[in-house]
Amino acid sequence: MSDDSHQGNGHEKVPSRQRRRFEGISSRAYEHPADRSALVALRKLTGFDTVFKALSGLLPERSLRLLFLSDSVRVSDAQFAHLNAMLRDACHILDLEKVPPMYVTQDPQPNAMCIGLDEPIIVVTTGLVELLDEEEMRAVVGHEVGHALSGHSVYRTILLFLTSLALRVAWIPLGNLAIMTIVTALREWFRKSELSADRAGLLVGQDPRASMRGLMKIAGGNHLHEMNVDAFLAQAEEYEAGGDLRDSVLKILNVLNRTHPFTTVRAAELKKWAESRDYQRIMDGHYPRRSEDKDTSVSDSFRQSASSYATDVKNSKDPLMKLVSDIAGGAGDLGGRVRRGFGGFGGSPKDAPPRGGRDGDERPGDTGPDDGRPGGDGGSTGDAGPKGDG
Repeated sequence: MSDDSHQGNGHEKVPSRQRRRFEGISSRAYEHPADRSALVALRKLTGFDTVFKALSGLLPERSLRLLFLSDSVRVSDAQFAHLNAMLRDACHILDLEKVPPMYVTQDPQPNAMCIGLDEPIIVVTTGLVELLDEEEMRAVVGHEVGHALSGHSVYRTILLFLTSLALRVAWIPLGNLAIMTIVTALREWFRKSELSADRAGLLVGQDPRASMRGLMKIAGGNHLHEMNVDAFLAQAEEYEAGGDLRDSVLKILNVLNRTHPFTTVRAAELKKWAESRDYQRIMDGHYPRRSEDKDTSVSDSFRQSASSYATDVKNSKDPLMKLVSDIAGGAGDLGGRVRRGFGGFGGSPKDAPPRGGRDGDERPGDTGPDDGRPGGDGGSTGDAGPKGDG
């Protein structure tokens, strides 16, 4: 157990309360099945080994550490003491023996990240520190410690290098198209890894409402009195279920250039896990240990991932996922259902031609960026570095 009661400048004092410690916990306890399967798929990608080996030997790890040491504030007992207490507490709760160095860097964008090849470094921006209260920030610190425990920092660093310094990787013996394929796969994995780290943040903070509030404030700013967690979660429900097949396609396009899932989606995923039996079992002390990791079967992990995907598809309210579920279930009249799903392009669904009829002049409209601009790295999403890892 750990007892927390820290007072920081500009931060409200929270009631002292005890938090459960998870001695010897394996990252498998909180990792999302999609995180593990996406990482396996990434490692199997043609050319990834070439890029990984090349960058692992040549990335300026020492330069990166010197950069933060020289131009950011290192968290310690003497600087940002309340963050240092949170960091040590998070490492204690997740039983991470070596506390990673943590830096606060001047940036109004609320961001946090865990990077580094040899050893992880945690970086948070002033925008994030100023935005969140104690309990919300505790979830963020736990989120980043979860990244460190899972070993995510290595792949995040490679992604950061490939996206920020793309012009300098011409010496890698792969074409530009191959590099972009690897970047796309890295982003897909990292979006899934964020769901895992959100769970780690909840295990550290052990306050679901604080985790929800943090994600909501990252989306809407420091206007908590104007926002409502339940209404925010309702947005995720509307986002998943709303629209037709066109909207499903646009959702995919919108997320392609992002390193993070949309904030409402993260909140909904975390709420679902917080209410699950898996979370309660961990809180009751029943979880996989790191000492058992070496005996873990890869095929079992594959089966868990496949089962998770199948369940998600079956329970999804997204029109495209419903269609996929129907195809898998052998539902009839799929051609008609597809036409009705895209009916809005050429008219209302009731105008769709009958089964076996001709489509006539009904043609899909423009699905380009103007209909749903993908959130790029330069926008307000903050994807040049992880946005709001709360």
